[in-house]
Amino acid sequence: MDVWQKELIIGLLLFLAVSVVGGMTGLFMPLALVLTLGMLMHQLYQINRFERWIRTGGRAKYPKTSGVWEEIYYHVYRIKKNEKKRKKKLGKMVDQFRQSTEALPDAAVVLGANDEIEWANKAAREVFGLQQSDKGQRIPNLIRFPEFIRYLKSGNYSEPVILPSPVNNRITLAVRIIAYGAGLRLLLAQDVTQLKKMERMRKDFVANVSHELRTPLTVLKGYLETLQDMDDGESPLLTTSFQQMQGQTERMQHLVDDLLLLTRLETQQKKTECINVPALLSQICKEAETIHGKASASSATAPALLYLPHPCSRAHAPYLHPVGNLPNRIEARIELSLESDVNIMGDEQELRSAFTNLLGNALKYSPEDSVVKVRWYRSNDSIVLDVEDQGEGIAAADIPRVTERFYRSEVKRIKKVGGTGLGLAIVKHVLMRHDAKLNITSELGKGSRFSCHFPAKRVCH
Repeated sequence: MDVWQKELIIGLLLFLAVSVVGGMTGLFMPLALVLTLGMLMHQLYQINRFERWIRTGGRAKYPKTSGVWEEIYYHVYRIKKNEKKRKKKLGKMVDQFRQSTEALPDAAVVLGANDEIEWANKAAREVFGLQQSDKGQRIPNLIRFPEFIRYLKSGNYSEPVILPSPVNNRITLAVRIIAYGAGLRLLLAQDVTQLKKMERMRKDFVANVSHELRTPLTVLKGYLETLQDMDDGESPLLTTSFQQMQGQTERMQHLVDDLLLLTRLETQQKKTECINVPALLSQICKEAETIHGKASASSATAPALLYLPHPCSRAHAPYLHPVGNLPNRIEARIELSLESDVNIMGDEQELRSAFTNLLGNALKYSPEDSVVKVRWYRSNDSIVLDVEDQGEGIAAADIPRVTERFYRSEVKRIKKVGGTGLGLAIVKHVLMRHDAKLNITSELGKGSRFSCHFPAKRVCH
């Protein structure tokens, strides 16, 4: 029988006894009051015993009793016992975690909601110079590099911050913060000294080799031009050989120039000024039209078209504006839509190089009778340059890799397209230096769109 049923039966039997005795003696009310007070005093006594047992943490054996109170003591005791087992098991897991993280070669620091140190492993104590007594101290008070403090306050931990070790400036650390739990964060620091050293050696090697190649290339190019001038055309083999040698020399020259540009982008400090992007794009398009016009065999003449904002109201659609008579129909391939006159802070030469590469690729990888659209406009939270072509397109698997150096997608082409394979790598580095992102959307056989998104903080007047 359930303990609560027993308690109920006992209470009913006591009430029945009081009713019988009270009916025989005429003292039902006094006897019922005495019974009620007795039961109340008994419950108060049991509650007092239970409170004293709980006050001590419930560690001792629970008091002897009966009825429902015995069940209450037993259930609480069992809960406390299970909790103790779980706490012991959790403690073992925490100890194992700390032992494993102590053995990690990377530094690990657990930070609280207010950036205070809650725990640090051995590697963290070595590379950051932390002590056991630093527990509870705020990490910005101990690691005082401005880059790290800005990174900590920014809340954007998608990319690591690179900084020297506070105890040894010859050690370079890549510090990353991972948020977890309720306001807790895990700071991880990896020693990237060797990686940075190898990267620096690679940059120096590329820069030195590129510089050393420029002189012999200049000499070869000069002698080839002299030999071509001396060629009387009587030997087709000799003429063809000179032309091929000249083409390969120019290709090598472009490759060296692109490598030197990439090296400068990776090593030189950023220079910023307010750039008139609409004027820059107009100039780039005119230059591209002229260059591709000379390469075309067409003899027709047509004015190139620029799309400019309506002079009266920016809410109106763009209108066609002739730039001038250019030599052939290839120039009309470029449609420039300037939907905003916004300027941005940056380096003009770097932006010129990036925009020229995007436009050159669009013209190079699309049919000569197709249109390449260049659009400069302002979206909700960024300023965007779109370069859209109707060319061969890029396979979805190749899109993530086209900005790698020397990577070229495997597409069967009717004619061979020359290039160094560094154009989009240059674009990516320029955009990174301008806090911008490159988005690529493409479909095989239908064309591609390259979108450069500049943050609104780059806007200048």
